[in-house]
Amino acid sequence: MALILKTISGFQLFSKCIKQSPYMITVPTRGRRQNPPPRKRLPEWLPKPLHLARSEHLTAENKAFVSEVSADFLNKSPLNTELIPSNIPWTKDSKRTGLIGKKIGVYPMWLKNGKKVLATLIQIIDNEVVKYIPPEEYKPTMYQKHKIHKVKHGCLILGAENIDPQLITKEYSGIFNATGVVPKRHLMRFIISPNAAIQPGTSLFATHFKPGEFLDIRGKTIDRGFQGVMKRWGFKGMPASHGTTKTHRRPGNIGSGSEMARVKLGTKLPGHMGNRWRIIRGVKILRINTKYNIIWVLAQNIPGEVNTMCYLYDTILPLKRNTSPHFPTYIPNENTNELPENLYADDVHQFTDPTIVFQPESQ
Repeated sequence: MALILKTISGFQLFSKCIKQSPYMITVPTRGRRQNPPPRKRLPEWLPKPLHLARSEHLTAENKAFVSEVSADFLNKSPLNTELIPSNIPWTKDSKRTGLIGKKIGVYPMWLKNGKKVLATLIQIIDNEVVKYIPPEEYKPTMYQKHKIHKVKHGCLILGAENIDPQLITKEYSGIFNATGVVPKRHLMRFIISPNAAIQPGTSLFATHFKPGEFLDIRGKTIDRGFQGVMKRWGFKGMPASHGTTKTHRRPGNIGSGSEMARVKLGTKLPGHMGNRWRIIRGVKILRINTKYNIIWVLAQNIPGEVNTMCYLYDTILPLKRNTSPHFPTYIPNENTNELPENLYADDVHQFTDPTIVFQPESQ
């Protein structure tokens, strides 16, 4: 019996392999890229859908009453008084939650050896636990094929930056009504171990971390738009003279050749630059302000613009992991002493200390 040869594109191979006859051989073609580029994400500055401000014809007394009730609802949550116990043991396999912070600028600091360093200020704004999903119910959308966890992890949804309940939709506010938490502008989920679960409604502060610990910070890079190869990849460009015509900022030959006759995957070409999630690992904490919940980290290349949100969590680097963290988080207690306003790492020069003076070496 003769065999029938048929050429079929890559995206039609899986849909037609079941319908075809057993005597037909399909030959896939290069009709589709094996690794498509990442999907475009909406920029941070794009406004979210909110309710329009409508004139409800309220009197001045009624407006004052509504503002007072909204302020009371924003300042307190019915679940903040029910805190979890703080005697949960910590193990090496434990994985606790992180924090949501806002990048507010870069500030210089000095170490005890006289070296000047640049630190980024990250403020923790209204972080509260919205929901906890146990391991039995948590079903992630993306599964890690090559990584097997010894303990199955759960998910903790964290919210930051309070928002007026009158400006959000009914569906979005329903997420917080079930828990009793103030509506949040930003939501983020963290993968945690079951022994690091925190009750919904618990507030998290900058003291969740300690000075001297190392963090992994995840943020979205600045959206640069469509850029050429010189700005996107740092190409040198063509000469300015000696016969160069209209190719001063172009990439030049991409080396496809006559045999291949196609663009190689991963070739550095012009395209959209920025607006991608990036992670910087092993960032050291230099200082923590307990009054305004601000963290100074030893890095000036935190992804994102100023006033954008980033996500902080314990580092996964094996040589910089935390050995004695606040587990599952730092909970203020009336019996314990209050922390000072500023906490510094061991190698950071405090402004209240005497000025650094270097003595000349004795010959």
